[in-house]
Amino acid sequence: MLDRIQAYIQEHQLFSPTDKLLVAVSGGLDSVVLAHVLRKLGVAFAVAHCHFGLRGEEADADEQFVRKLAAQYDVPYFVEFFQTKQFAQQESISVQMAARALRYEWFERTRQAQGLDYIATAHHQRDTAETMLLNLTHGTGLAGLHGIRPKAGRLVRPLLAVGKEDLYDYVVENRLIWREDASNDSPVYQRNRLRLEVLPVLRDINPNLDQTLSITAERVGGAEEIVRRYVEETAAQAQRQEPEATYLDIRTLQRTAATTLVLHELLRPFGFSYLVVKDIVHSFGAEPGRRFESPTHRLVKDREQLVITPRSLTKFGTHQLQAGQEALKIDGLHLRTELLERTEGFDIPRGKAVAALDADQLKFPLTVRPWQEGDWFMPIGLKGKKKLSDFLIDQKVPLNLKDQVQVLVSADGKIAWVIGFRPDERFKVTDETERVLVVKRM
Repeated sequence: MLDRIQAYIQEHQLFSPTDKLLVAVSGGLDSVVLAHVLRKLGVAFAVAHCHFGLRGEEADADEQFVRKLAAQYDVPYFVEFFQTKQFAQQESISVQMAARALRYEWFERTRQAQGLDYIATAHHQRDTAETMLLNLTHGTGLAGLHGIRPKAGRLVRPLLAVGKEDLYDYVVENRLIWREDASNDSPVYQRNRLRLEVLPVLRDINPNLDQTLSITAERVGGAEEIVRRYVEETAAQAQRQEPEATYLDIRTLQRTAATTLVLHELLRPFGFSYLVVKDIVHSFGAEPGRRFESPTHRLVKDREQLVITPRSLTKFGTHQLQAGQEALKIDGLHLRTELLERTEGFDIPRGKAVAALDADQLKFPLTVRPWQEGDWFMPIGLKGKKKLSDFLIDQKVPLNLKDQVQVLVSADGKIAWVIGFRPDERFKVTDETERVLVVKRM
């Protein structure tokens, strides 16, 4: 089995021998085998475990088991304790969908923070079969019939080379211990019903069902590649990527063949379902402001474009910038500061991403927070004060981007900068200014 997995890794170029992986380990049979296989193959990796707070003491025992396994392998260990039910209620999604969104967002954040190259999960051929049939049951397109891909961005699945029976043989041969998750046998979950009640019948018809569906997935993947190239050509004309949002030109989309299909492919990375995409297409002729939601993103139909922004998976609170602090990193925002003496010939930096402020007019600590109804400031270049809500309307800021606007506030409560838009007149650099605080949005 090791040879098959090694060949699969090389065939699909999942990662190189020098790469370091973050391995998702639940403590179940599949992920325990994955960790053992990678160790046997000499792959450098760290272990990541998700505690979703759903199964009480059983989940606590899983976490302790995985922690000991990582210690046994002498590899770094990372764990996150999620409030999954609360997040699901907040976002009005299922617990399963909430768990998926939370874990993959955390995996990627941890991978980047630790300087690792890829995230490895323990999906195998039976998972591909289950996924294809479940997608077909719910209704799907090509994307749902290609099964689970060997590699998707920084996500890799080395065990897709083998079936579930191979994994059982492997744990027996290597005398591995794992944890059983009782929820895997619960008929409450659709995947479990498919696994326990439907697939056994289909395997009576075709004992090689998992392998057959795996081959079918490869063929569907070829057809999808043709579609992908057409979608890429459309994206090159219609899509514009900015730091704060993704924009799609409606007129260009309307000129494409099979507009709904093409738009669904363009929006698939953002998690929008086909039915929602149909509603989006129907909104093309409607007034601006229609809002559409996916588990991870928000889309607003603006005047002649669609505006897509990520939904924060953590609550964005208030953060302080102390005197002398040179950087502040928070979700979706990175600020850098520089304190300069204002000498003769000083050139004031310009642009929406930078604010030059009279340092002696500021009172520290400065606060970065979301804008609020009732906020007002005195925009440079305009006379008098203006409500921030009116200012954002004047700037024609799309609805979902308004939700992300942050303000930099002096300790005396005065807004010094609407970040990414305009500084306040009360803090502008004048001939009398002696020290300048330059704040840049990176």
